[in-house]
Amino acid sequence: MRARITAVAAHLPERTVTSAEVEARVAAESATADGGYRPHPTIVERMTGIRTRHVMRDDEQASDLAVAAARDVLARRGVQAAGIDLLVFGSASQDLIEPATAHIVAAKLGATCPVFDVKNACNSFLNGLQTADALIRTGQHERVLVCTGESPSRAIRWRVRDRAQFVDAFAGYTLSDGGAAMLVEAAPDGGIFYRGFAAVSSAWRIGTLPAGGSMHPRDPDRTYFSGDGRRLKDAFVANGAEIFTTALQKTGLTWDDFAVIAVHQVTLPYLEVLRSILGIPSERLVVTLPGHGNVASASLPLQIATALDGGRCGPGDRVALIGLAGGVSLGVMFAEL
Repeated sequence: MRARITAVAAHLPERTVTSAEVEARVAAESATADGGYRPHPTIVERMTGIRTRHVMRDDEQASDLAVAAARDVLARRGVQAAGIDLLVFGSASQDLIEPATAHIVAAKLGATCPVFDVKNACNSFLNGLQTADALIRTGQHERVLVCTGESPSRAIRWRVRDRAQFVDAFAGYTLSDGGAAMLVEAAPDGGIFYRGFAAVSSAWRIGTLPAGGSMHPRDPDRTYFSGDGRRLKDAFVANGAEIFTTALQKTGLTWDDFAVIAVHQVTLPYLEVLRSILGIPSERLVVTLPGHGNVASASLPLQIATALDGGRCGPGDRVALIGLAGGVSLGVMFAEL
């Protein structure tokens, strides 16, 4: 038995914020009697290639973004919530530390199946898909809803004291809120046919969101993204190529054999570095970053949904998903739609 992706959908909040507005807010909230820190004009867009990102309403939660995408995906497939036999919430974000956000998503959908969360930074959705694939192939489930709701706008540092703190918080200025969902079903053929994952866990300190755990349970100054983008990129470049080239070697495929190659997108310069290293043809990419920002774990399903809706891939086509995440984690999955 194979696990086949039968429907994909994404949901993006209506409100958008430009990179110029990001810089203006940092300057306004950082202002002090001594002048405060003011970012160089256009630095965010010049460094990242991001023009706009999406921001959820104050009364929305990560679960709401997942539910909106899940309702869409179920409607596309003509399936009721009662027809799901497992719901996996794979996201770096969460409504609460306890219980699993999957319970909140299921309650809002009206689903009564077993649920759980999968959490691994920006690879959370990809690892959720990996889990659904394994459970279907081993006969434990037949129809799994994998969904994500990312709300990183709630963890961005706007008030910065100097350039060093601005650089440390810079990754947060790329981030965007969004939801996505995939329906994965048992099928006799097609579906997911290759999966590979790796980690360089010694690099976990490079990028963090420290608050809420046992290290910093109640420190308000730890509730913001903190990281070194250059070191994170270097860790990916130094350790990332082999897992992806091995996937091609083991399947006997080339990148030209895929209709679409979805790559987790952080900044346009880094996407180009990775594309060049791996030899991915630029026309196979679905570049969502300039208009939608870095939507964390929703990045890969957003690209597949965009490609499907745009007619760039369809039933019978091969797609590749290339995941990169803090930790550091890497993942690759090949599927026939």
